Amino acid sequence: MNIPATVIAALISFGITALLGFVAIPALKRLKFGQTILDIGPAWHKSKEGTPTMGGVMFIAGSIIAFVTGIIIMWLNGAISFEATGSVKFVKAVSAIVMAVCFGFIGFVDDFIKVKKKRNEGLTPIQKIIMQVLVIAAFFTSRIISGDTSTVISFPFLGQLDLWCFYYIIMGLGILYLVNAVNLTDGVDGLCSSVTVIYCAAYLVICSFVDFGEMSLVAAVAGAGCLGFLVWNFHPAKVMMGDTGSMFLGGIVTALGIGTGTEFIMVICSAIYIWEALSVLIQMTYFKITHGKRLFKMTPIHHSFEIRGWKEVKIVAVFSALELLACCVGIALLYFGML
Repeated sequence: MNIPATVIAALISFGITALLGFVAIPALKRLKFGQTILDIGPAWHKSKEGTPTMGGVMFIAGSIIAFVTGIIIMWLNGAISFEATGSVKFVKAVSAIVMAVCFGFIGFVDDFIKVKKKRNEGLTPIQKIIMQVLVIAAFFTSRIISGDTSTVISFPFLGQLDLWCFYYIIMGLGILYLVNAVNLTDGVDGLCSSVTVIYCAAYLVICSFVDFGEMSLVAAVAGAGCLGFLVWNFHPAKVMMGDTGSMFLGGIVTALGIGTGTEFIMVICSAIYIWEALSVLIQMTYFKITHGKRLFKMTPIHHSFEIRGWKEVKIVAVFSALELLACCVGIALLYFGML
């Protein structure tokens, strides 16, 4: 891991994202790109109606500029090789950013429809899924073209399992689930940003274990971008990331795990995202089976805690602590599994 390049890129990402708040938030207000709150959501969230959304463009811009800068610094320092294995690593890192940006674009279209039609429904679920599947297919295609045809998943202490062609189907479904799970996590001021900062920090450590400097750059700029965004997104939020930001982060989360070949560890480190989406699936299934009964007070699960009287700051703190614990478990499994 090229520490100087990673640190410089992280500082650039944080700085650009935080400073963009002074420009982007007033611009979003002038354009009347305000959040529309669902009537079925918590009643007290109505006070957030009109808060500028699509703020994810702030850390997307910061991440892209910082990533390009970091790559240039690493290249000048001779830390990047464009031959054989080095070329594959470079392509993986670039593919990670590109996939995240593509998911962010889908989120942008969804947000744009919402703000224009003044409702909390943009693209239809099938439209989103089709667009996301196309992005996932392009992501795997870029990996294959670069020469990375591995279909093996590693399990600490247990060994490896070659899934052959089923790898792309299973991982594709995994990306689809996680991208939308990250999106569901964005429901409380600062929650998605805080959890993703911890996830990215964990992957900085993981990238050092697997000697993947280019991908550590991806983790650094995304995590620092989320920190810069928290300057404006922490409760009470002055701007929301919207689907634009949450889907971009979903792309980052999945690309880091799959790109570094730590798919199993990715699942462990994604505990909060998985829990959030799973609560929705369980609620829907239980509702249909029992003909109208609910297992949780409200989903995604963070809303259940809101209804129980938890303040948003407490939810963010507790969920972040649980995410940190999950990431520590994932890092420990990887480290001791490699010994």
